[in-house]
Amino acid sequence: MLLFFIILATTLIGLISVVGILFFLRDKNKDTFTRPLISLAAGTMLAVTFTDLLPESTGSTQFEPKLIFLITLASIIFFFLFERVIHWHHCRCDFDPSHESKKHLAYINLLGDGIHNIVDGFLVAGAFLLSVPTGIAVTLAVILHEIPQEISDFAILLYAGLTKAKALTFNFLISLTAVAGAIAFYYFGNAFNYLIPLVTAFAAGNFIYLAAADLIPELHHENNPKKIISNSIWLLLGVFLIIILGRILPHG
Repeated sequence: MLLFFIILATTLIGLISVVGILFFLRDKNKDTFTRPLISLAAGTMLAVTFTDLLPESTGSTQFEPKLIFLITLASIIFFFLFERVIHWHHCRCDFDPSHESKKHLAYINLLGDGIHNIVDGFLVAGAFLLSVPTGIAVTLAVILHEIPQEISDFAILLYAGLTKAKALTFNFLISLTAVAGAIAFYYFGNAFNYLIPLVTAFAAGNFIYLAAADLIPELHHENNPKKIISNSIWLLLGVFLIIILGRILPHG
């Protein structure tokens, strides 16, 4: 029965991935929402990294903070080399969804999101193993944390050139890694519990790299003063949204 609750909770978290499409179904010109949500994505990723992932990792007693930051640095370097090797990193701020050079964003975002979702699965399963009420509370906190992130992930996939259908499908499939992470933790909790800080640090490096190296530089190419202000507000909104949710419902 406990495993059933864990699978149900993480499946509900996975279903949050469909939220993003609600912002695009009625809009013929997706760029109207893509630009602001790219800003939102950068804000939420940086906020999640520095208010959630890194504090969670360095708060661990198993590893020294220096090792945690070293893993984060290694993650940033890894994703830099990942882009260099596959020769896809050549961002231009023309917001042409068909441009081949932006497809690397989809791969990097999906990989990092998958790691983050696995960690969420670990946290939810661990909470349910403590008690069912604790598991329900943590599930609610994760869901509320994931809503802005999933909307932003959907926007990134659209910006990278995927169709709405493909973006929704890939985002949903990656979100189900939370279920896989939860099931793995249920059966092998002790081993995975020890590795959570390192996995979380690696996910943090991915978020920092994607936000700082790909998303924010694109925003610097905007020349329209009104859109510059709008994009900046959306970025700050992403930061404040994560901070506020973190205070109301601490993550895990």
